[in-house]
Parts: sequence; structure tokens; C-alpha cells
Amino acid sequence: MKSLKIVKRLVYLSIAGVGGFYTATVLYPTVMSRYGKETQCITPEEIAKMNAPLPLREELIKGIKCQELDVLVIGGGCTGVGVALDATTRGLKTGLVEKFDFSSGTSSRSTKLIHGGVRYLQKAIFNLDIEQYKMVKEALAERANLINVAPHLAYPLPIMLPVYKWWQVPYFWAGIKMYDFVAGSELLKPSYLLSKTKALEYFPMLKKDKLKAALVYFDGQHDDARMSLALALTAIRYGAYCLNYTKVLCLLKTCVNGKQQVCGAKVVNTITGEEYTIRAKCVINATGPYTDQIRTMGDKNAPQICQPSAGVHIVLPDYYSPENMGLLDPSTSDGRVIFFLPWQNVTLAGTTDTPCEVEDNPKPTEKDIQFILNEIRNYLSPDVEVRRGDVLSAWSGIRPLVSDPNKADTQSIARNHVIEVADNKLITIAGMCRLCTLKQQPQNCFTYQDRLFFFRVKQYALKLMISPWPSQVAQHLANTYGDKAFKVAKLSNMTGKRWPVIGKRLHEEYPYIEAEVKYAMREYACRAIDVIARRTRLSFINVHAAQEALPRVIEMMAEELNWDEKRQQEELAHAERYLRAEMGLDIKRLTEKDVPLNFNKDEINNFVRRFKSLDVENKGYISINDLRRYFKNIGERISDDQLHEILKEVDLNRNAQVDIGEFLQVMSVHKQIFGPLVNSLPTTSLGKSATSGPLEDDGWSIYRRKHQEKLMSAVEYGSIVNSRFAKALQDNEEKVKITVERSGGGV
Repeated sequence: MKSLKIVKRLVYLSIAGVGGFYTATVLYPTVMSRYGKETQCITPEEIAKMNAPLPLREELIKGIKCQELDVLVIGGGCTGVGVALDATTRGLKTGLVEKFDFSSGTSSRSTKLIHGGVRYLQKAIFNLDIEQYKMVKEALAERANLINVAPHLAYPLPIMLPVYKWWQVPYFWAGIKMYDFVAGSELLKPSYLLSKTKALEYFPMLKKDKLKAALVYFDGQHDDARMSLALALTAIRYGAYCLNYTKVLCLLKTCVNGKQQVCGAKVVNTITGEEYTIRAKCVINATGPYTDQIRTMGDKNAPQICQPSAGVHIVLPDYYSPENMGLLDPSTSDGRVIFFLPWQNVTLAGTTDTPCEVEDNPKPTEKDIQFILNEIRNYLSPDVEVRRGDVLSAWSGIRPLVSDPNKADTQSIARNHVIEVADNKLITIAGMCRLCTLKQQPQNCFTYQDRLFFFRVKQYALKLMISPWPSQVAQHLANTYGDKAFKVAKLSNMTGKRWPVIGKRLHEEYPYIEAEVKYAMREYACRAIDVIARRTRLSFINVHAAQEALPRVIEMMAEELNWDEKRQQEELAHAERYLRAEMGLDIKRLTEKDVPLNFNKDEINNFVRRFKSLDVENKGYISINDLRRYFKNIGERISDDQLHEILKEVDLNRNAQVDIGEFLQVMSVHKQIFGPLVNSLPTTSLGKSATSGPLEDDGWSIYRRKHQEKLMSAVEYGSIVNSRFAKALQDNEEKVKITVERSGGGV
């Protein structure tokens, strides 16, 4: 009897434990996600303030020069504009200066997620790190807040975590449910488990071999640059003087009780060159990667605390991922995390984590791009060919990782943001400062009041679609500008077409319209890259499309800002440098020098002579007519349509030109795969073939089949690396694999 009672008690305890665990991890998050939201009241005064016209840039400059401020914030990223908004809504006279455009640095180059961090929670639990746990909880709360107050910019996104080992199913399930539990009343939607069949239905491109199941959890996604800009504009509407293209030259100091104290800054307007001083009672350094540069302005002996790290992202066409489902690789080959997310009708993949130096123009590298592509291949079906040529854009952002100067162990990286008040009263806020911890950052500088304001989106997309607008454009305007979408639409001109009647696009393939360029200048866009990179996201989505739209953007800005011809040419050159260096447009050309061509000196001279014999006018490039004659002479049967496609794929500048580097790469592959044929060509004249007649069809077909497998490998992964010109070698080939349709414009 006694043993029976013990067994009963154990059964009851087990039932209670299972029930409690189920309630904590499933029922509680589900109920709180449905009924835990609080409504936020918006007063008529706030609505009127948000609908008032923005002050002119000249008015902001005049206002910041003529008075002493309570707070001067240095840095116009998400942290800086968040601090400025918090300060000005308390009634403090606030100014902000940014040496480039608002959110031009790390704040526009993120993974576009608003999340607490599943990996951070894992480390917090395993390491018993209470500080990291608090950071995750704060971030999850702010995630819900941003989605609530800015529903046009931020929204929940389901992210799939594929599981390929049975023992990992309960392990990952418990971790994701803990993530839900920590969110509490701020949970977006409860996570859930999918069978293998269902997972492949939701994500058809997923690798199905050894797939056991998949977990789906929800995090927030947003337009990072637009979110930071909206914060800056909101701060300006509340009375802050926020200025972009205003660089700090030095900090002003005064002597108080025998000690030097920071009391402002000397700045320069980088557009006009005008220098002036800004007086302030409090100066806050929120410059991200530039943290140490400002700290040493205040104290040249200040120790370095910033340890910058570069994170590279790439953009692929939208058909690489489902429209509403992301993917998380929890453990890459080097222990990092890779996200694979739908965003702005493309697929975003990243990121890397590489120590770097702080620079104004961080550049993505071919090594990082190849790393991301290789990790993607590990999780996508082998039937899907992940090609280097499908990369539409690539960029690098610098993470401002810092060691905490307030602790004795200054070598360890602070996982959250840190606040330092120096002896000279310069306040520095730095570290892992993200929008998902936006509330907590200014709270440590001030006493936080919940005054973050965005006007809610209601049915603006529906109203715009009723009018003569394509649904894609209408949805874009509503999702980007919220209640200001109508103001943007009213700036549109007639297209001169039957459809669409109004709203001429900057590029035919994307929903950005010319009216946005006009509106961007009202939002303090001063340079062409402000429009193509941050007021719209065209350069981040497709660098080639941005390059094509650039002349029209500059033409419209010139009309509005009275630019002369010289200034227009300067803007064009500046934007071209930006696209080539920072958006990945020039990676191909730079890495061509590093590709082994497998030629000796005589062979290189030989092919240079051949190239020059094609370039009869000594133009430095060959055209489609030159290609047609060349392939005919070597016996390669290629139709005119294929020739146009070849030129389109290799001609990244869209100027109908093939340069010597691309030519040599293709000849290198010809030598490896079709060596006897290439070597049979004459060295003295490209216009004549070494054979008396064309190759026999049967012999050529047998030769091609014999070497096709080697050729495909070289084209996709081998010697060619970046040159998609070699795709010409695959004409009329019947693919065995289920290929992803080409995008027609990679980098």
C-alpha cells in the first residue's frame, strides 16, 4: 500500500509538472499574445503636430546656432535619433549632428530584424548571465512596441528553424518556447512545430534529405533606415534641431571648478563648408563605430573601447525564399548564425562577423559573399542552383562592439550597450545599440517617458489602390510613408501611358516613383545617394537598377536644389563611387585580377592580340558584332538571342561592352575545357579559322557531352568565379537540375 501511494504521488507530480510546463510555454504565451496588448491613445495635438510641414534645413541651422542647447547629440544612427527624440519630448532644447546622412552607417545595414536574439537567450541560460537575459527581455518588449506604434514599417515575420536530427527536435522546441515565455505579454505570435511534409510546403526550396521537422517562431522585421529616419523626423516635429551632413571638428570645453568640461562642439556644414559652434549644457556621444574618435576629442588619453566588426549581407532574387517565411541557420560551419529572409520583394542573406578597421566606406569582400552563398547551399535543395551571378547587391556594416570602460575587465565585449560619463562630462553611449533596445538606451541617459510617436496606418494602401495606382506601388507607398503616402502621391506627374496613368517609376521593375525623389528633399535628402540608398532602398535591393535610375534622380534634385552642371557631375561621380565600393558593384572587377587564368606569358600576349584584333577601332572593349564574328570562327553555334543574353549578363554597366578581363577569363575556361579547340585557332589572325571547314556536328556533339560535367562545375563553382559571360558555353544544354530562373543582373 505504501509503495502504491508513492507511485500515485509521483504520477500526480508528473501530471502537475507537465501541465505547468505546458501552461508556461504554450497556453500562457498564446493567451498573452491575444489579450496582452494595450491600446495607445493619440491626442489631437499630436496628430496636428505630426501633420505640420517640416522646417527647412536652413531654419534648423539658424536655430541650432543662435542658442545654447540643453542636449547636443553627436551621431544620427538609431541610437542618436532615439536619444534626441527622448530628450526633446521632455521639453529639453535638443540638437543632433550627423556627418553623413541620417542612418547612413550601421543603422541602414542591419539584418532588418527587430529581435531579442534566440542565440543571446541560449547563452544567457547556459552561462547563467542575468544581464544578457535582461537585454533579451527588454529587446522583446521594444520589438512589440515598435510593431505597435509603427505598423507600416515593422511587422511580425515567421522564421523557420529546420531540424535534421531527432534529438534536436525537443531541444530546439524547448528553446523556442522559452523565447516565447520570456516575451510574456509582448509575444507576437506563438511558435509551433511543423512536420517534414508541412515544412517543405511552406519552404519548398529547403533541403529535404534527412529533414526531420521544423520549428517556426516569430520575430519582427522592418525597414531599418526608414525607421531611423522616422525617429529623426519625429524628433524634429517635436522641436529638436537634427542636422545631417554636419561634421564635428572638435569639442568645446570650459573650466568648471578647475576642471575641463565639455560644453559644445565646433562643426562644419559639409555641403557648404560653413563652420560654426554649437553650445550645449550636455553633449552625448552616440557615434557607433566612431565612438573612440569623439572620446579622444574630449580626452586624448581616453583608452580605446571600440572593437569594430564587419557584417556582410547579400541580396538575391525573391524566388530564393517564400514571400512570408524566413530561415535561420543556427550553426554555420564556423559557429555563426545565418539568416535567409524575404524583404522588400527580394531575399536577404547574412551576416558575417569579421574584425575590421573603422572606415567611412566599408566594403563587402568576395570571401564573405562566397561564405554566405556556401552556407545557403547547405540548407537549400541541391536541385536549386545558388549562383554567384544571382547576387543583386552586397554591403558591409560595422558593428560597434565595445568593452565596458566602467568595469575592471576591459577586454571582455559588452553584449548590451554601455554608458560612460567621463570626467569632462562627455556622455558616451555605445555597444550593441539596436532599435530593439531603443527604450533602454535613452532611459540610461534620462528618465524615460513613452512619447515615441508614429501615426498609425489604417487603410491607406486600399485607398490608393482604388485610385489609378498599380497595387505594388500603392502597397509600397503605404508601407513606407504610412499616413504620409497621400502627400507623396500628390507630388506625382502623369506618365503619358494608358497604364499606369500617374506615378512614373524610377525603374520599371521596382515600385519606387519619381514623386519620392521630390518628397525625399523635404525629408532633408541632400545628395543623390540619400535617395537611392535610404529614402528609397533601391541600391540595397538591386545595385544595377540604382545605377540606371541615378541620372534621373540627379536631374530631379538639380531642378529642385538649383545644381549647376558641375555639381551634377560631382553628384554622379560620388554616387557611382558609392555603388561600386559600398554596394558591391565593383567586386567583380576587383576580383578578376585575383582569378587564376592558367596562361603563360606567350598565351596572354596571344589572347591580348586576339582581343585587339576584335577591337578593330581600339575602343578597349568588344561589342556584340565582335562576339558574333568570334564565336562563328571558333565553331561555337550561338543564336542572336543567346548573344544578346550573353552580353547582357556580362555587361554589368549595361553599356554593351566586354572588357579584356572578362575575355581572358572565358578563354581560360575554354583552355581547360575545350583546350584542343582553342589551341587550334591561329595566333596571327582571328578572322580565319585553322581548319578548312566547320567542325562536324557529330564530333562536336560528342566532344561537348564528354566535357559537359567538367564545364558545369567550372561555370558554377570553379575557375570562372564571378564571370557569367562563361554561361555562353552552356548554350542549348538541357539542364538535369531544377534551376532557379536567372535574375539578369547580379554583381
